[in-house]
Amino acid sequence: MTKEVHTGGCQCGAVRFRVEGTLPDASICHCRMCQKAFGSFYAPLVSVREADFVWTRGAPKKFQSSNAAARGFCADCGTPLTYEALDGLAIAIGAFDDPSTIAPKIQWGVEAEIPYVHALHELPRKGTLEDPTAAPFLKTLVSYQHPDHDTEIWPPK
Repeated sequence: MTKEVHTGGCQCGAVRFRVEGTLPDASICHCRMCQKAFGSFYAPLVSVREADFVWTRGAPKKFQSSNAAARGFCADCGTPLTYEALDGLAIAIGAFDDPSTIAPKIQWGVEAEIPYVHALHELPRKGTLEDPTAAPFLKTLVSYQHPDHDTEIWPPK
């Protein structure tokens, strides 16, 4: 039987990782600490404690956010990467090269959920280039983010 393989890393490519094995414990956390750590409404995380995990390039810098947990992030670009506690390591789902394969199964910390988050799916939806005032600018944009796959030729010359 072949193990699932997942790769990922930060937006600048200084930190990369590889996970082999299933990732059944995906969640989002609404607690205020996670909101601040991700600069977002919540933190999407997946535990890797039942899988084989390795940093393949660099390693995150850590911030001890409480007496029980540390948060890992890229020191170069700031991408949030980890939640590390006594019960193991969790990786930011958005840091995976293909986050669509890791669906959250539970929400934690709902007592701190920002009130309008539950209704975000009701907002109007538009594609990136559908804003006529932004489209010309967006068409000229060149991304310097690491591609969603491992490459030996990074950063670009």
